Amino acid sequence: MAVLTAPERRSPARPPVSGRRARGPRRTPPLVLAFVLVPLLAEALWVFWPALQGFYLALTKWDGVSPPQFVGLDNFREMAHDDVFRSAAGHTVLWLVLFGGLSAVLGLAAALLLQQERRGVGFYRAALFLPVVFSLVATALVWQAIYQPDGVLNRLLDTVGLGSLRHAWLADQDTALYAVIVPALWRQIGYVMVLYLAGLKGIDPVLYEAAKVDGASALQRFRHVTLPQLRGVNAVVLSVIVIDSLRSFDVVWSLTRGGPYHSSELLSTYMYSTAFQSLRLGYGSALAVVIFVLAFGVIASYLVRAFREAD
Repeated sequence: MAVLTAPERRSPARPPVSGRRARGPRRTPPLVLAFVLVPLLAEALWVFWPALQGFYLALTKWDGVSPPQFVGLDNFREMAHDDVFRSAAGHTVLWLVLFGGLSAVLGLAAALLLQQERRGVGFYRAALFLPVVFSLVATALVWQAIYQPDGVLNRLLDTVGLGSLRHAWLADQDTALYAVIVPALWRQIGYVMVLYLAGLKGIDPVLYEAAKVDGASALQRFRHVTLPQLRGVNAVVLSVIVIDSLRSFDVVWSLTRGGPYHSSELLSTYMYSTAFQSLRLGYGSALAVVIFVLAFGVIASYLVRAFREAD
């Protein structure tokens, strides 16, 4: 009796490998790893580790010489009764609203005016961006000369018949903070303009043509086409403005050092004077933590809302 056997299964023939043998996952070259790891190590050494140390020092009492003394949350409790801190916090919020709001609005307006390629538009773009290149200290020195009692501003007021408005702009508690905002704003507008110009260049012209066909006015095109398309740029601008507002130090310190009588004091200048002039580095570190929390809270809340609207 014949026994039927199942035919042997043959594995499918593999195509011959020509040339070099097949290799596994490619290894990252050591030079590439070096270019990646060295900056990360430098960043960790000079940024992340000092930041973590700052959080620890915020819980201590330290004069920079003797060993830090752990005091827990006493530095933050002291802030609740610190009149200078409350004044500096209020000035910082006002700075954020005025400096941030005006730089965003004026920067966007400049970008809308200069987005078209016309004759001479490059000159105006360069002129608006030029203050960004200058150092903030150099900018402050120039504006200090402008604000002097016999400076350019008061002489200009005399020339146009407004001599009654002559003022000691940096020495008056009512005008010192606003006088300091102007040079900071003068420098920031050009930077925000460049960000918005990049965003406007990325908008598809077909959207504007379709809106024109539908009979949309210029204001309606700006509201329903331009602003929604700039949502990503708005997130970048907000982050830059909030960070620059909370770390504004150079121009304020160069012009008024937070005076007169703390009338132009910001959290950044108060932190510096407390830590490096009064040698209260623990309390100064606590002020730095407050600045970080404010910046992170504002930026994170906006980004969360923007992502939810995008979804």
